[in-house]
Amino acid sequence: MDRKTLAALILLEEEEDDDIRLLLSIREDTSELYKSRNQEGYFEILIRNHLNADDEKFRSFFRLNKEQFNFVLNLVHADLKKQSTNCVKNPISPEEKLALTLRFLATGETFKSLSFAFRISSSYISIVVRETLEVLCLRLVPIFLPPQNEIDMKEKAQEFWNKWNFPNCVAGVDGKHIRVFCPRKSGSLFFNYKDYFSIVLLAMVDANCKFLFVDVGAYGKEGDSTIFSTSEMGKQVYSGKLFPKDEMLPNSNKKLPYVVVGDEAFRLHRHLMKPYSKLSAKSDRRKTIYNYRLCRARRVTENAFGLLSQIFRIYYTPIAINPESCDKLIMVTCCLHNLLRDAFLEKGNRPFYEYDPNVQIPNNVTPLAGAGGFASANGLEVREMFTQFFNEDGALHWQNDRVFRVSS
Repeated sequence: MDRKTLAALILLEEEEDDDIRLLLSIREDTSELYKSRNQEGYFEILIRNHLNADDEKFRSFFRLNKEQFNFVLNLVHADLKKQSTNCVKNPISPEEKLALTLRFLATGETFKSLSFAFRISSSYISIVVRETLEVLCLRLVPIFLPPQNEIDMKEKAQEFWNKWNFPNCVAGVDGKHIRVFCPRKSGSLFFNYKDYFSIVLLAMVDANCKFLFVDVGAYGKEGDSTIFSTSEMGKQVYSGKLFPKDEMLPNSNKKLPYVVVGDEAFRLHRHLMKPYSKLSAKSDRRKTIYNYRLCRARRVTENAFGLLSQIFRIYYTPIAINPESCDKLIMVTCCLHNLLRDAFLEKGNRPFYEYDPNVQIPNNVTPLAGAGGFASANGLEVREMFTQFFNEDGALHWQNDRVFRVSS
């Protein structure tokens, strides 16, 4: 080993600089490909020379427009910036690291494929993506997934009543199995009932299809009926700490608690409403109307997951990164989803994607199993009162026609 290489190794050990590790890992027969990054890579040729001049193509490429890209870049620039050294005179810029990571989220391309485009080795791309996701998670979550004490639950409930005609409802709740490659030495921890490896994403979604709370990281093998109950989100719901005091329903003398709405996978509770069974609703029109009104409100969760997977096509393929980074990836995409929803709702910008609710969510994002465990007596009572409201004081003039078309 010559003195130059030895000095570089000592410096690597002292500073643990990833850029130096990249330099030392490049093989002689392939180094020219990566050395031409500043002249021939995606970032210089395509992004700076072409996409920066075309707003529509820029947004299609990154899923964020230039204003949103720069906003995110300003948040993470200081954390991603590396100083030049004698060994690495031109380290990869924070802008290029963010561009690489957003492109990975937008397409789900393999690191090997991205390495040819960005002229960065696949081994170092894995380092860049891991570090960038960690910083994005750190900076975006406090802004786009704030703690519950910063959210006005009464305002969220009013939005649900105005848009989806379900009173005292603050959010829809749902869970999905996110498909991943089997992590090393994990055994059957991530192997779920659908016979593939997954990480569970639980989310509460508001009336505007924005994520309110996100819980990520449960093993795919865990029983679906208990994942929510044991999660921090479920504990907040079942304890009632998440909600304001009970309030009167609109145009009614009924006083009911604030609730979230879910499907059959969840346990009926005073603060969590789920549909009646199909057999029960089939023989009772009152219950059919309740199911229609609840499922209409619960659509926000399916719409949110559908938008998330259509924008970030990483969800169209099994995610091939370690579980810790995968958790952060899911959190980051949920934050970016909220960023895009805010821009659409506040400014009325036409999205670059056209969401079709009839499009199936890909097989890599599948629902929890439909078994919700035992119901509480209070939950049954609250559901019955909602049923009465939807058939009496809160009846909509068009609901009977809709229910008839659905049931027929």
